[in-house]
Amino acid sequence: MNRRQGFASRARAKLAIALGIAAAALHGCALLGEPEPTIIIGGEAWTHIPDVPFVVTDKDVVGAMLELAEVSARDVVYDLGCGDGRIVIAAAARYGAHGVGVDMDPVPLRMARAGAQRAGVTDRVQFIRGDLYEADLRGATVVTLYLSPEVNQRLLPKLLAELPAGARIVSHKFSMGEAWAPQKTVRAGDSTLYLWIVPARPAPKASER
Repeated sequence: MNRRQGFASRARAKLAIALGIAAAALHGCALLGEPEPTIIIGGEAWTHIPDVPFVVTDKDVVGAMLELAEVSARDVVYDLGCGDGRIVIAAAARYGAHGVGVDMDPVPLRMARAGAQRAGVTDRVQFIRGDLYEADLRGATVVTLYLSPEVNQRLLPKLLAELPAGARIVSHKFSMGEAWAPQKTVRAGDSTLYLWIVPARPAPKASER
């Protein structure tokens, strides 16, 4: 490990400790029924700790996810919990798609914006610091996930309500459990990828119009 890697590793460890302390504080407030406080970590304001940690997706898996979703220049790819933004950056660089990454952690978001600059795709991607449960998905045609089974299932009603018919959802490693069977499952190295296609909504009844 070189000095730069060692410094980055120590920085991530310190951030993890700080997040753990913050999570305990926020959880305590929730148990007491008190509003969540704003906690400053590394100069950034936090009112909620992410449900899943930042874990890098292998580049080959990124490519396989985009292929499974059949991404093209016509698509708008949303990555929920985008981390360093490599999925939407690859979608823009390889296919000419537009992309939006959403993440609560400011550290990988800074990496994502720098990566978009290096790839020359800042005109086609944007990164938003925010809660993935509150992101407006109505403009998406593809959504990518690398979260957890529980978070996937919690997101499911939102995905079905906001995404248009025919939109593709691809998840790395984690399914929707029994809530929704995937249309397709493929292997990418040691990973399993799941594909769902949003069905058409039934036409409203005359009494509902």
